[in-house]
Amino acid sequence: MTEPVFLFDVDGVLIDSGAAHRRVWAAWADARGLDPGSVWGATQGRRRVDTLRLVAPHLDPAEEHALLNRLMAAEEHTVRAYDGAGAVLRGLAAGAWAVVTSSRGEATRRRLAASGLPVPAVRVCAEDVTEGKPSPEGYLTAATRLGADPRHCLVVEDSPAGVAAGRAAGCTVHAVTTTHTAGQLACAHAVFPSLRAAVRAATGHG
Repeated sequence: MTEPVFLFDVDGVLIDSGAAHRRVWAAWADARGLDPGSVWGATQGRRRVDTLRLVAPHLDPAEEHALLNRLMAAEEHTVRAYDGAGAVLRGLAAGAWAVVTSSRGEATRRRLAASGLPVPAVRVCAEDVTEGKPSPEGYLTAATRLGADPRHCLVVEDSPAGVAAGRAAGCTVHAVTTTHTAGQLACAHAVFPSLRAAVRAATGHG
């Protein structure tokens, strides 16, 4: 079996940061007089800048980024890698995988390292694209940087927006039910309960 090139989302796939992000966005929404539930729904799979544009177009983005940075800094110690994520990544060939995330570049690098995960050379982050998920731009950019045909890439995602992005890029998409239900991820080519299961289905190991 020829193994595909893997393109991983980060939050919700490699790193369990959902509870921390939910607390951050809830605190931010409360501070700005917005409904936390509606704000949280708007964040799923989106870059922060896109979320702010959607839920608070009347607020100054620079001020909101500063507040969100402060809130997230207080939560970083609660963020952990999913069980088995390190073993899965270290079992893949170097240069045969990348991460594509709606988070910012430095935060992504720092969070991967702090969680004990390898930091790949190819990381496509929020500031590297003009359009966030569900646009395919991030996944197409990662495939190009790895010198891979998108049709030979396997995306692992946890959100409907991410699944849509991977499919629009022409990749095979395996979804994991860490943050959404199988029904919500039904547009993926296949749905799995864990990262390890999603990778094993494509490689026969992991």
